[in-house]
Amino acid sequence: MVKTTKTKTYDTEKATVVRKVTFGTYGDPAGYEMVMFRTQEGDYFLYTNGGNASLYPTENITPYTKAKALKWAEEN
Repeated sequence: MVKTTKTKTYDTEKATVVRKVTFGTYGDPAGYEMVMFRTQEGDYFLYTNGGNASLYPTENITPYTKAKALKWAEEN
């Protein structure tokens, strides 16, 4: 997935996975995944996607600061 803001482009194909967390199993309507990525430029973003009944029913990318990303990785 690719998301572009006014100044940055976040691409799950080109970024490095920092941590991946999944809940449920494939096909579970309440299941979802959260993946923290780091770009080559040192930017962080969280990719989320899940089933219709999950916390993340649509695919999305959310930019994170380095401090917030590292805290998220420690807590998840």
